[in-house]
Amino acid sequence: MNPAFRIAIAFLLAASFALAQRSPAVQAGDDPARAPAAKAGAAGSPTDPRAFWSFQPIRRSTPPPIARAEWARNAVDRFVLARLEVAGIPPAPEANRVVLIRRVYLDLTGLPPEPGDVDAFLGDNSPDAWERLIDRLLASPHHGERWAQHWLDVVRFAESEGFEYDRPIPDAWRYRDWVIGAINSDLPFDRFIVEQLAGDELDAENLSTLAAAGFHRLGPVRRNAGNQEVAGSRNEVLTERTDIVGAAFLGLTMGCARCHDHKFDPIPQEDYYRLQAFFAASEERDVLLASAEQETSWKAAKVAAEKEVAAVQKKLQGAAAEERTKLEVELAQAEARLPGPLPSVATVKNAHEGATPIHVLQRGEWEKKGKSVTPGLPRVLAGEGPGGESIEPERPRTALARWVAEPSNPLTARVIANRIWQHHFGLGLVRTPNDFGANGDRPSHPELLDYLAAELIASGWSLKSLHRQILLSSTYRQSSDVPPAAHELDSDRDPDHRLFGSFHRRRLEAEEIRDGMLAASETLNLSMGGPSVVLPVEPELVSLLYSPLQWQVTPDPAERHRRSVYLMAKRNLHLPFLEAFDHPALQTSAPRRESSTHVPQALELLNGTTSNDLAEALAAQLSREAGSSTEAQVELAFRRVAGRPPSDAERDAALAFLRESPLRELAIALFNSNAFLYVD
Repeated sequence: MNPAFRIAIAFLLAASFALAQRSPAVQAGDDPARAPAAKAGAAGSPTDPRAFWSFQPIRRSTPPPIARAEWARNAVDRFVLARLEVAGIPPAPEANRVVLIRRVYLDLTGLPPEPGDVDAFLGDNSPDAWERLIDRLLASPHHGERWAQHWLDVVRFAESEGFEYDRPIPDAWRYRDWVIGAINSDLPFDRFIVEQLAGDELDAENLSTLAAAGFHRLGPVRRNAGNQEVAGSRNEVLTERTDIVGAAFLGLTMGCARCHDHKFDPIPQEDYYRLQAFFAASEERDVLLASAEQETSWKAAKVAAEKEVAAVQKKLQGAAAEERTKLEVELAQAEARLPGPLPSVATVKNAHEGATPIHVLQRGEWEKKGKSVTPGLPRVLAGEGPGGESIEPERPRTALARWVAEPSNPLTARVIANRIWQHHFGLGLVRTPNDFGANGDRPSHPELLDYLAAELIASGWSLKSLHRQILLSSTYRQSSDVPPAAHELDSDRDPDHRLFGSFHRRRLEAEEIRDGMLAASETLNLSMGGPSVVLPVEPELVSLLYSPLQWQVTPDPAERHRRSVYLMAKRNLHLPFLEAFDHPALQTSAPRRESSTHVPQALELLNGTTSNDLAEALAAQLSREAGSSTEAQVELAFRRVAGRPPSDAERDAALAFLRESPLRELAIALFNSNAFLYVD
């Protein structure tokens, strides 16, 4: 295809993306779709700060009465339909089975269904076909891979520390694998919390709980040359650990109380440092998984390689210009002989010498120490206890973890139930998933949120049980394609799509796009777990790193086709393909993915190495599987890429296209199509 023609297509596709996208505005404030109950109590009263909605105990709400009882399959539907009926908005019709199977596959596994899976589902006329499909996908190991990514976004998972040095976190992939395994095994969410906050205190020898406690190692760390533990750096580490607990588990902007009393929520500055005191004894621990003999051998090899590197560097210092090129090659070869790090688990431990003294810091500046504080919980939620005097000195984070995971905690179950809802519908019941405070959004369906939270607790904190209840609802099965009259009514009375009167069409996330192209071309390597894969990137990007040794490309080409969750997550080098499609920056918590549309996305899909290589692979696969028949190739291409047969118009256009262009160009066109990039 002519390059100029490709650029023209890129602009057209970008416009197409923008028209296809219907993302609601994400902002706090009043919303005409809210029930009156959701507006009450903006920040509690001065006499009772706990009057605010999210600080109230979770109540098991009774599903409300509805007029169209036949539409509701479960309690979720009753809560949703009751609001729709008040607004006078009819629910959308049910989506067809082809749409539903692609939707739920991508939702639960992040992968498209195989053509044979679609055929089997379409041919299954039993009344429980949908229910059995959901159970099968929840039991799939790919479910953990997909939903782990959502949690990794929240906890700002990365495998390097950022800042100038961007030093690797030793075998940080073990935390990622722990999250995938926990989700696949349906580890109760309360235990999921406790193992991350206090896994090392639970069992200092258990590699699984130690990997879980690697949660505390995920934040960016500023390393200072010569002095690795200056007080300022230590304060930054403790700040990171405090802030992420508030955001990820409690849905509170605790960090806003670091420098002064919280401006919106009843969190005094002292409570921030009382919470920080739970982490005061925690320090880094790298648990080596090598024998003494292996460690000795490794150290010897390292010393020898370092001497060789130093010798070449010394020669370079006084080398003439004509010698430098040869010496630089020698240096690269010597550096390549440096042994990689020994296998280890990046975790934490409590300092034997005692905890870092915690003070209330004036304006958050570590040099300006005020009142000394001991561990204590946010008083707006827990009253005055437990305080430092009632917490075991050897296990302070265990006390914190157990409180966070208590069924009586009003925030924890609500926050995770909202996250689950958000990823199924593209929009949370609370649109600010990391902020359930006064400056955040109010729930569109407060009774439904409490119902889901109470159901989660009653199920023994089973996330799969919560998924199942949501997915079995009529609400989830609605079509995104509604009749024009209903669409106009919906736009007028519910412009931000807060009432869920239809399914919200969404663009695939970066990982889904890459994994989907790999799956369509049948080049996807489904191996699970283990060290992260480092993909080849432009040398210019590698040259910007502190050391090129930080980006050693995985030598096995087959490994480079593994799922995107297993790709190296480095803070100072983002993969261009994923970055183009709004992959988060990894510096801070990303509770929801942005979904922008711009020309570079179309250019990446048209001209990028990833899409072109996989288009070649798809074309080769279509030729092998469908033979030389262009009609069969087109049929199979649509089924593999879009999850459905082509329409008559699409078939005619594709056949006409193939009379003038090669099959690989059709593959490129399909990878750029809305049928592939969006899920209905």
